[in-house]
Amino acid sequence: MPWIVLLLSAVLEAVWATALDASAGFTLLVPSLIFLAACVASMVGLAYAMNSIPVSTAYAVWTGLGAVLTVAYAMVFGNEQPGLLKILFLAGIIGCVVGLKFVESAPRDKSPDTVPRDPAG
Repeated sequence: MPWIVLLLSAVLEAVWATALDASAGFTLLVPSLIFLAACVASMVGLAYAMNSIPVSTAYAVWTGLGAVLTVAYAMVFGNEQPGLLKILFLAGIIGCVVGLKFVESAPRDKSPDTVPRDPAG
């Protein structure tokens, strides 16, 4: 479940990034409201996922997929010129994100009993 929430949060990151651009510096109400709602929901989902997925993996997946989806959306709707190298590099980001899933360490337990103690203390 945390991975599904993380992927949905990455989609919402692309939504808020696109809405931020469309808001024209927060001068347009609807895109500004979409930005705010998607940003909050994306952060909440990221925080939830980080309870089970290490921050290094969760944040890299969230930003990587969010960036790829934002660029892909811009390419599809004509705000970004597609090109072979851009698509290749975006595929590389996707490959790295998938790779992080496969090398992820065992889920961590954030209970207070698992916090390392200071040996000097």
